[in-house]
Amino acid sequence: MASQTPSRQSQVPIVIAPSILAGDFGQFAREAQRVEQGGGDWLHCDIMDGHFVPNISFGPDVVASIHRSTKLPLDVHLMTERPDRFAEAFAKAGAARLTIHLEALGNKNLGTEGRAVFERRSDSSIEDTLLAIESHGCQRGLALNPLTPVSAVEPYLDKIDLILLMTVWPGFGGQRFMEEVVPKMRAARALVQQNGRPIYIEVDGGIDAATVGVCAEAGANAFVAGTSVFRHKTMDLAGAIRELREGAGG
Repeated sequence: MASQTPSRQSQVPIVIAPSILAGDFGQFAREAQRVEQGGGDWLHCDIMDGHFVPNISFGPDVVASIHRSTKLPLDVHLMTERPDRFAEAFAKAGAARLTIHLEALGNKNLGTEGRAVFERRSDSSIEDTLLAIESHGCQRGLALNPLTPVSAVEPYLDKIDLILLMTVWPGFGGQRFMEEVVPKMRAARALVQQNGRPIYIEVDGGIDAATVGVCAEAGANAFVAGTSVFRHKTMDLAGAIRELREGAGG
């Protein structure tokens, strides 16, 4: 029997990506430096337009300011109806990676409480935006809201570097982790292993010392954490990052 070659996905390292959305908005430069000095791998920037999600955060100028203050790669998550309109601006602002939502660009139905629920209508818009992101020199990610099935990302696997699984409904920090998303992590892991490319599986929402291990066991390898890092009970940011990394097996 021929020996099996290990999947390259196993070579993707554990990544801790603190979300600056939970930091002090008046001290973003200092907060970014704290994450860098505290051992974070990426700095996650949540961009919200008040339409795709019921909240507004910040724009390219703020991201550019953060970029000037840290050497960490900026993991920019576009929670916007029209990410195609903003990709170039955020790339120029210093994003290393731009993640857009599958439910954006005309693929959204409104669920309860205005939540974005996926309905495939426009593959070409997603593909064109991913191509534009690549042309601007950024890695490409696709985010899925809690009710969007992992199978929806399958047509784009050869065009992305990251799958982001939302473990809360996007818009506000501090929400409870949705355990029902865990099976999606396993399904995403199976898709990525079958594809063979080193695609990150990122999780975002309610990630802390109690949930990070469950996510890692299910196949996630990049962990966005806001409240559990910036508002850790001990206020020890470096310790919080270390706690997450150890919990994820990194």
